[in-house]
Amino acid sequence: MMTYVFVGLFSPGPNVVLLTASGARFGFRATVPHILGVALGVGIIAGLTGLGIGVLILTVPWLIFGLKIIAALWILWMAWGLWQARPVTKRETGIRPFTFVEAVLFQAVNPKIWIVALAAAIYVAEFPPTQQAMYLAAAFSGINLFVCLFWTWAGTLLSLLLNNPRAWLIFMRIMAVALAGFSLAVFL
Repeated sequence: MMTYVFVGLFSPGPNVVLLTASGARFGFRATVPHILGVALGVGIIAGLTGLGIGVLILTVPWLIFGLKIIAALWILWMAWGLWQARPVTKRETGIRPFTFVEAVLFQAVNPKIWIVALAAAIYVAEFPPTQQAMYLAAAFSGINLFVCLFWTWAGTLLSLLLNNPRAWLIFMRIMAVALAGFSLAVFL
């Protein structure tokens, strides 16, 4: 299960794109609340899946469609923000990375997390629901913390290469297009 969870969380998805872009744009330290929020939020979703919430959601078609619409719109909104992003200067106000709470809440509509969590639940299916929830929550939060640290650090290092406005613009546009692609993947 741990290998599956690692591969599922490490591979590119909305969190990877957002954390890499945030590390590049705001730096590692400013992105720490975002990192911690993702790690906790992913654990909560995985735990809820272990308790059977994921299976319940799958049985209500209109709820699935509604969550897909919300996820796609939220992801597109974030992609638009990345598309318009400019390098942050010390004088700018109002531009900031995700807060802890925003990062936690985003996981509720992050389709990749739900898919990986539902699939990982198979590995712990023989345990009672509370045990499933604890195993999944611990595995997802623990592994994802290191995944988030890696991608944020990669973005921070990438910022060293983004030393001119054109390079910065190209990078942020690539991140925006990648993120927008995930809004379409929600419906697959």
